[in-house]
Amino acid sequence: MSGRILSTSTGTNQEAFTPADWLLFWSIGIVWGSSFLFIAIGLDAFGPGLITWLRVALGAGVLILFPAARAPVDRYDWPRLIVLSFLWVAIPFTLFPIAQQWINSAVAGMLNGAMPIFAAAIAAILLRRLPRGAQLLGLVVGFAGVVAISLPSIGEGETQALGVILVLIATLCYGISVNLAAPIQQRYGSLPVMSRMLALATIWTAPFGLAAIPASSFAWDSFLAVAAAGVLGTGLAFVIMGSLVGRVGSTRSSFITYVIPVVALILGVVFRDDQVTAIALIGVGLVIIGALLASRREA
Repeated sequence: MSGRILSTSTGTNQEAFTPADWLLFWSIGIVWGSSFLFIAIGLDAFGPGLITWLRVALGAGVLILFPAARAPVDRYDWPRLIVLSFLWVAIPFTLFPIAQQWINSAVAGMLNGAMPIFAAAIAAILLRRLPRGAQLLGLVVGFAGVVAISLPSIGEGETQALGVILVLIATLCYGISVNLAAPIQQRYGSLPVMSRMLALATIWTAPFGLAAIPASSFAWDSFLAVAAAGVLGTGLAFVIMGSLVGRVGSTRSSFITYVIPVVALILGVVFRDDQVTAIALIGVGLVIIGALLASRREA
């Protein structure tokens, strides 16, 4: 059973990114980068557990509307789907809002930027092959950019060890998930896999969401923000991410994590009057360079 689940595969495109790959890449970065703004608005009225549950449930609801999402999946692959529903959605989506009770969003974002490190490490173990050349350089340069973007905000809140550990666990879950998703996505496509994964995760996160209702209130702006995070950032974005994983592999697709802080930074300046320092702008440049290097042909 463990051998059936603990496996990965290379992408169908091991050459440089095609225009279609870049379209998928930047679409996910914009959508997931926007989710930080949506969640911040949602927290004005809803508890963290309710936001998690609504995001997952709305994402599952929108995907099931597509006929292709109901295509059959062999019983042989259901154990992998169940594992993915925990590791890719239920556990990290639950841990992040809990962790941010003790650490600020800058620290959480910086730690989340380590996801490609975990993805590359897990891929190297499962494929018995280390990233090399431009990919390895992109990994290092991109992570340095994430650190540079996050540094100015680290001093805004006290970092607690428990919060850091929870974010690292969530980030490790993401790194494992993009590897486990590659073979099953290539076999069935994104919609059948992601719709079932989100439906299962809706069940797993329901207790946490229901428990948060008494401490929550209702506001239309918060609801619409969470709905956008669910429909776009959880439903459609997971389908796009699944397609990207199948096309370019787990390691190169995980570099999307480097684009997310850039989008979040821009939206923070435009909509929340966040201050941008010179080192953060340098970080943006490093992130873009890292993404370009990561898109090169696999060694």
